[in-house]
Formats: sequence, structure tokens, C-alpha cells
Amino acid sequence: MAKIMVVDDAAFMRMMLKNLLTEGGHEVVAEAGNGREAVQLYEAHRPDVVTMDITMPEMDGLEAVKAIMALDPNAKVVMCSAMGQQDMVIDAIKSGAKSFLVKPFQKEKVLEEIAKIS
Repeated sequence: MAKIMVVDDAAFMRMMLKNLLTEGGHEVVAEAGNGREAVQLYEAHRPDVVTMDITMPEMDGLEAVKAIMALDPNAKVVMCSAMGQQDMVIDAIKSGAKSFLVKPFQKEKVLEEIAKIS
């Protein structure tokens, strides 16, 4: 079981991911609606894994990954992107993200990726 922080600007996406992860036996320890909030919550909670949306207000997922990696070089971040954001996913991996998931989420794929990196 991993302690996970879910980051997405869409509340319904956070809820969907949270339910999926909880059903998979994981614990969601924090939720953030933008990258800036994610960085602050990461420091407070030190989750095992972060699921990070790319496109968000205030601070996007790419900036947030860089900030989290600066705080903790061992952080495990999984980027979540819609189809057609491959360039951003590549940038995220270069910035330190360990993996990525494509929206809409498939439960098995999400749980598989979390298991792989946690």
C-alpha cells in the first residue's frame, strides 16, 4: 500500500482517482488543485507517490515536478495527461517524473503504474 497525493485542477478527476486508488488498497493522504499547492502539500505529507496533472492554473505540472524533485530527488511522480500531450510528458520525464498515465484512466493501468514505482 502506498501513500499517494493526487494533483489535478478538476475536482471530479481527483475524486475519480482517489476512489480508484482507495479501491486498489492505497491511501490518498493529500489532494491539490494546482502545482503550487502540490509542492506545499508534498513537503507536509511526503507521500510515496504523486499523481500529477500537467495543465493546471498557478503552477503547471511540469513546474511542480521540478519543484518537488528539488525538495526530494527521490520523489516518485506519475504524470497524468490527456491524449496529444506527448511532448509535455517527455519534458516531465526529463524533469524527473517516473511514469505517466493517459486520461481517461483505466483502473488496472493506474494500479499497475503505482505498484511499479512505489
